[in-house]
Amino acid sequence: MTDIFDINQIQTIIDKGIPHSAEIGIKVAEMSPDGVTFYLPYQKRFAGNPVNGVLHGGIITTLIDSTMGMSIYARLEKYLPIATLDLRIDYLKPATPGEDVYTRAVCYKTTRQIAFVRAIAYHSDRHDPIANAVATFMLKSTDTPSLGERLGVTQ
Repeated sequence: MTDIFDINQIQTIIDKGIPHSAEIGIKVAEMSPDGVTFYLPYQKRFAGNPVNGVLHGGIITTLIDSTMGMSIYARLEKYLPIATLDLRIDYLKPATPGEDVYTRAVCYKTTRQIAFVRAIAYHSDRHDPIANAVATFMLKSTDTPSLGERLGVTQ
C-alpha cells in the first residue's frame, strides 16, 4: 500500500499526471485527511494586468480546483477518477503582486457518487483570504484507470 500522504509522491503525480498544474508550477505544501494545502509561486507571466502584476483569476481558479480535487483523495485515502461538477468561487480581493498564493481545501462530505469540498485561497494569512470556494465532484467519473494507477502509484 502506498502512503497517499507522501508529499513527494503527490508532487510527482502533479508534475507528471496533471499537465496544466505542472505547467503553472503548483506545489504541495501539506496533505492529510483533514485537508490539503497547495501553493503557486508568483510568476509575472500569469499577471492578468501587466501594469500592476495582479494574477489572473483563471490561474487562481486552476490552483483552487486542483487543490480541491486532491482533498478528495486525502479524505478517501485512495485515488479514483473524479470530475468537477460544480465550482463556485467568490473573489474577495485581488492577489498581491509578487506574493505566492496558497489554497487550503477540505473534502467535508462524500456520498457514493459525490464529494463536497470547500477551500480558501490566501497569501500568508488564512484569515485574510483572496477567494472562497465550494465545489462538488463526481466520484468514479470514468471507467479509465485513476491518475495514480496511470502513473504506477498503487494502493
